[in-house]
Amino acid sequence: MHKMETICHTSEPDDSAIIERVLQGDVNAFEILLRKYESLVLRIAKRHIPFASVEETAQDVFVRAYQALPGLKKKADFRNWLSAIAVRTCYDFWRKKYRDREVPISTLSEAQQERIESFLSGQAAEDYEEAGRRKEAGELVDWALAQLSPEDRMVTELVHLEGLSGQEAAQMLGWTVANVKIRAFRARKKLRTLVNRKFGK
Repeated sequence: MHKMETICHTSEPDDSAIIERVLQGDVNAFEILLRKYESLVLRIAKRHIPFASVEETAQDVFVRAYQALPGLKKKADFRNWLSAIAVRTCYDFWRKKYRDREVPISTLSEAQQERIESFLSGQAAEDYEEAGRRKEAGELVDWALAQLSPEDRMVTELVHLEGLSGQEAAQMLGWTVANVKIRAFRARKKLRTLVNRKFGK
C-alpha cells in the first residue's frame, strides 16, 4: 500500500492537469511542459531550418504556445498541437528569410540529405549515384529548395522528404488537404525541373 501511494504521488501529472494550472495563473507550471517537449520541438526545428537558428526558433515555438494556450480546446492533444505550432514557426522562419532575400544556400539537415536519393527517383538520381556524387546531389537539392517559395519548401519537406500524408501535413500547416496535395505536386515538379536544369539535363 505504501509503495502504491509513493508511485501515485511521484507520477507526473498529465498535460491537461498542467495546462489547467497554467491557465489558472500558475505560470511556472508551463516549465514542466517545456522540459517534457523540448526535445520534440528541437527535433522538428532541426529537420526544417539551419542549425544556427534551431535554438532561437524552439524558444519562439514555446512563446507562441504559451500565448495561444487559452485557445487550446482539446488539452489532451497538446503534443500534436505543439508540433503543429513548431512546423508553422519553421514556415514563418522561411517566410521572413524569403522577404529579406537572405535564404542561405546550405540549409538541409543530415536527415533530409539522407532521404535525397529516394526523393530524387529516376534517371537523375541514378546519374548522381553512378558519378559518385551523393553529397553533391544533396547540395543540389538543397540549392533547389532555397529557390522555392516558403509554402512550396515546407510542403516539399513535409510530404516528400519526411513522408507525411497529405492529411498530416495539412494538420501541421493549418491548410486544407486539397491545398497540400496541389502544392506538393507542383512543388515536386518545380524542384525536379530546377535540379535537372542545374544538372544540365
